[in-house]
Amino acid sequence: MDLDRAWDIHPQVSVRPEPFGALLYHFGTRKLSFLKDRTLLAVVQSLGDAPSARAACTAAGIADSDLARYSTALGTLERSSMVVERTP
Repeated sequence: MDLDRAWDIHPQVSVRPEPFGALLYHFGTRKLSFLKDRTLLAVVQSLGDAPSARAACTAAGIADSDLARYSTALGTLERSSMVVERTP
């Protein structure tokens, strides 16, 4: 995933926060994803308001040393169409 691009939650995805993180359900593909990290949930929820995924990660307090791990997680969400690139 390109952290320097703008992303958002897919319009057909519902996010349900849970004590462990969150459940994401895509009504179009009927896929279910589990976020097991509340910080990742904060990033995903702020994608639509952030100028880039990197900015969303920074706002959530993710250190540069942890960016690769979160980039991988966001890439997985991208491949499953839970998050999509925002077009200008």
